[in-house]
Amino acid sequence: MNHPAVNFVGTNKPESGGALVLIAEDEPEIVEIIKAYLHRDGMRTAHAKDGRAALELHLAIKPDLVLLDVKMPHVDGWQVLSELRRRGNTPVIMLTSHDQDIDKLIALRVGADDYVVKPFNPAEVAARALAVLRRTGSNGVAERGLLRCGPIEVNLESHQAHVLRNDAALPLSLTLTEFRLLAHMARTPARVHSRAELLVSCLPEGDSLERTVDSHISKLRKKLEAADVPHLLVSLRGVGYCLKSPS
Repeated sequence: MNHPAVNFVGTNKPESGGALVLIAEDEPEIVEIIKAYLHRDGMRTAHAKDGRAALELHLAIKPDLVLLDVKMPHVDGWQVLSELRRRGNTPVIMLTSHDQDIDKLIALRVGADDYVVKPFNPAEVAARALAVLRRTGSNGVAERGLLRCGPIEVNLESHQAHVLRNDAALPLSLTLTEFRLLAHMARTPARVHSRAELLVSCLPEGDSLERTVDSHISKLRKKLEAADVPHLLVSLRGVGYCLKSPS
């Protein structure tokens, strides 16, 4: 299929080499600057000029990270982000010209991993991209679809989670919601996730009450404790939940 709004850059073999970053941005000048800095830091890039092309290309090449502009033709960045979160856990950094707290809250609530305001320093964008890739294990070398947080290993493709102990992998028996919660938090260890964010990202077809999240988190914590992984899942009163960063 031809994609007139898609430009592949260094993606002849997306399965090899450095991390593959999809740049969804409709301003060519910005794209060229970002590409130069990402390439300098060893990353490969592909470019989509509008939201519809970004969604098509995401399915086609399975990028390690998406740099996503909020204002794009056909499908805006918020809609693209929502669809990406329904599909899975590809890391996303939002690019926007609006320095408003409400935009930042929406981005994080819907599931963005970071947020950069235009005009930005392209070196900072590249640094943030590398930081997100390190946090999520999507660095072009780590196995795709595999997240690790301390002794916990989460396989996004098989929907299985294990506790790694002395070269052994103890499976965790989780419900679909518990798995979604664990995977969502394992993507960004140490970042606090609000109940509202977890509700939107992990229980899209379930109850609309935030206390439902508390119930699922409580059950997940008990299963982690039973597997001899205490104190990994942390509660911050009045704020939300997070997984401790690996020591």
